[in-house]
Amino acid sequence: NIMAEKIKGEGLILYVHDGAIYRPVACLSSNTLNTELSELESRTKCNPGVIERTKDAFSYTIDADAVLIDTTSVGGDTTKASHDYLLGIQQGTTGLVDWKMDSGTTGLSYFGSGIITSLGLEAPAEDYATFSLTISGNKAIVKVDPKA
Repeated sequence: NIMAEKIKGEGLILYVHDGAIYRPVACLSSNTLNTELSELESRTKCNPGVIERTKDAFSYTIDADAVLIDTTSVGGDTTKASHDYLLGIQQGTTGLVDWKMDSGTTGLSYFGSGIITSLGLEAPAEDYATFSLTISGNKAIVKVDPKA
């Protein structure tokens, strides 16, 4: 009986591609991938009283929450993607971002492309500034890096 290796949530990181490399979204407190498959329902006289369901469209969203970090070239971490970088993509020509969600092991890597549909920034007086991100998927999720 072989015990499966469990993947801790803290190791499953969301990255966005900057044209050259994947930058980790920083500094993540959580990230979620939600997939959906819509269906078509039909009734025919060939099969009275039975609802037949067929696959329609696949879609997904990625939600992330993170603590805002300094990404300026003076004292900041320019290798990570924080709110300022993501806002630039969101306001860009297409709003599209290539992403990967990777556990750092050989067990789990997903890749895709999507539009940054939501980007929120919260700056409470008594705590660190945080931001939230939603990416709405474009096309399919793949397991091989299309940028490789």
